[in-house]
Amino acid sequence: MTVERPRDTWAQGDLYEPYIGRWSRLVAREFLAWLAIPPEKDWLDVGCGTGALTQTVLESAHPRSIQGIDPSTAFIEHARSRLQGDPRASFEVGDAMALPRASSTVDAAVSGLALNFIADPARAASEMTRVTRAGGTVAAYVWDYAGKMEMLRYFFDAVLTLDPDLAHLDEGQRFPICRPEPLASTFAQAGLHDVETRAIDVPTRFRNFDDYWSPFLGGQGPAPSYVVSLDYERQTILRDFIRSRLPIAKDGSIDLVARAWAVRGRKAAG
Repeated sequence: MTVERPRDTWAQGDLYEPYIGRWSRLVAREFLAWLAIPPEKDWLDVGCGTGALTQTVLESAHPRSIQGIDPSTAFIEHARSRLQGDPRASFEVGDAMALPRASSTVDAAVSGLALNFIADPARAASEMTRVTRAGGTVAAYVWDYAGKMEMLRYFFDAVLTLDPDLAHLDEGQRFPICRPEPLASTFAQAGLHDVETRAIDVPTRFRNFDDYWSPFLGGQGPAPSYVVSLDYERQTILRDFIRSRLPIAKDGSIDLVARAWAVRGRKAAG
């Protein structure tokens, strides 16, 4: 049976956090260490979501300022509520393809797990380049949906095994930009120099199957949006099939790996 792809939902930050936010923070630490941007710089977080990357920048990169921009009002409100006590941080609802910033006003424009959800990633990369000062850094990371983002790979492999007609739901197929070559090409076409990519692998340990499965019931993002579109019987079939395939240890825990692909480039000086 063919099912139309549900609309991706991004409306409740408290439900997104246990689904992806907790793992995004682990990637963000490695990502920022790789960028090695000096302290007291001005940052822009494009597609900031619930503020996972913004918070990590505040904690480890010691910025002078950072502004988070996201199209979801609910996510912006969630990020504000968590980080409003830090005067360095500000948040605004905005479009990555038309950033509400003047040109050459930040030292680093970054994006975590958002580039693939933007209708025109190339335009977003160009906008990030535009707002960055000469010599500054533009960088992003996205999940390796087609490969080693295992919590989602197990999910979509199960979905497609149960119904091969649902290939259009698979994020590995939906988001071809989430590979090193298209990421590097997109950044180079935006006029950036010294473009590099790398893999960032982080452990994703789940206490038990419920810790893995419950976040999929929150409806935030493509996979959970699909789960909540199912009736109870079909949800149960999918849940039990995924559980039968996961590497569950004797103590019930599940150890997986989440791989992100990161890309960075430098805006030409002068």
